[in-house]
Amino acid sequence: MITVIGIDGGPLPEEAAAALAEASCVVGARRHLDAVPVPDRARPVPLTSLVPALEEARAAVGSAVILASGDPGFFGIVRALREQGDQPRVVPAVSSVATAFARIGLAWDDAVVASAHGRGGGDRSAGRALAAALAHPKAAVLTAPGTAEPAEFLPALLDAGRDVYVAQRLGSADEEVTRVTPESAERDWPHPNVVLAVDPRHAVASAPPWTPGHRLAPDGWALEDAEFEHRDSMITKPEVRACALAHLAPRPGTTVWDVGAGSGSVAVECARFGAHAVAFERNPQDCERIRRNAAAFDVYVTVREGAVPGTADAQRGHPPPDALFLGGGDDAAAAATVRRWRPHRVVAALASVDRVGTMYHLLTETGYETSGTQLQASRLSPLPNGSLRFDAANPVTLLWGVLPEAGGTQ
Repeated sequence: MITVIGIDGGPLPEEAAAALAEASCVVGARRHLDAVPVPDRARPVPLTSLVPALEEARAAVGSAVILASGDPGFFGIVRALREQGDQPRVVPAVSSVATAFARIGLAWDDAVVASAHGRGGGDRSAGRALAAALAHPKAAVLTAPGTAEPAEFLPALLDAGRDVYVAQRLGSADEEVTRVTPESAERDWPHPNVVLAVDPRHAVASAPPWTPGHRLAPDGWALEDAEFEHRDSMITKPEVRACALAHLAPRPGTTVWDVGAGSGSVAVECARFGAHAVAFERNPQDCERIRRNAAAFDVYVTVREGAVPGTADAQRGHPPPDALFLGGGDDAAAAATVRRWRPHRVVAALASVDRVGTMYHLLTETGYETSGTQLQASRLSPLPNGSLRFDAANPVTLLWGVLPEAGGTQ
């Protein structure tokens, strides 16, 4: 029998204390082993490497106890045990995320929780966690020593106007919850720690959430032109937007760049699906429109005024794009952006037939599996006599490319 006991700094519950007293082997980080009364007859096993430590727990004569931080069923060791066929008994404590939000006095049922520990996200775990935190008004990031330190997240979160906290060693004698400033962002932060990021305008949700974290898929997409503020019909049409969204695949943990954004309709729709959306636009007035359109839908869109790839230099410390939408800009800017960043997905909307071959060759020559379609929408429209007709819109060619190997979040 393996019993997993959560440690949060408080006294052990009766069930946990009884399991510990009967154990012949106790596995845990050194701080956890020092925090509980390990029986004299039990062999302490420092948890420095997961697989050997679990093997020692299974080989124990009698029962074994594994000590873990907070709730071991929440991004914790219980998953690893079950994946390997174990059926542990679990005595949880309060999770580090719940404790961290309690320390700053905020509810967290509307928070997104992202793990940067690498399991399931590979090398992109830190970037995915940051993208999720930037796309939502309230987030917690579970960091990882050496591979995903708080310093990887703090500058971008501060740039986005978030109130940022690092909750360190929760439940221990040297617990500290620090409000981060630009000056303190680069310091070393003791582990274990949790990064909290809160938009001060939305620290309290406007309506109680019915499901935690991300609001799931929006209740409608490929919205009509009238839903957005735009200049002289400079907007990606709904029919084109619907197809583009299908190939951009926006979702929590992904970063989508909308280049030559115009009204920002594509960026806004991606943000509504939970993606971290970044809109690049040269025109200052259009940049303000994008901000107003994002605010109208209560989503976050980072607006970069200027051309790509020059403006993209300002993205240092921010997640690179997983998907790229080319709605404006010239061929040179498109080529520079694709070659420099190589996002996993690229979608280009082209009104000019002359650009189709150029863009197709750009994508195929840079390793993308490329396809496309021409969209010719005819919209139903009433006539004055009460009958109906179809109004033909200008055709648009949509090209899309996908890297066959993981060049970003798939």
